[in-house]
Amino acid sequence: MQSNVKDNVVFASPRNLDERGKVANSCVRKLGIKFPAVLDNFDNSTEQAYTGWPDRLYLIDQQGRVVYKSKPGPFGFHPDDLRAAIAKLVK
Repeated sequence: MQSNVKDNVVFASPRNLDERGKVANSCVRKLGIKFPAVLDNFDNSTEQAYTGWPDRLYLIDQQGRVVYKSKPGPFGFHPDDLRAAIAKLVK
């Protein structure tokens, strides 16, 4: 938490989806995230369904199916496995 304070990335807990969206938007901008980001509901149903915490990589096909799911990061990430899944998907 101290590093968050030092880096000035501490936010008050949002009270509604609009506030949650503003926090998320700020994080995306400040962190320079270049890929699409989505906002979960307050019940965190997406996080629970995908078990994305602490962080995880997913590859979703055009039909919305999960075709690759990494182990929890950062040590569960294996770029070669993701690369192989992408290659298989685009064939």
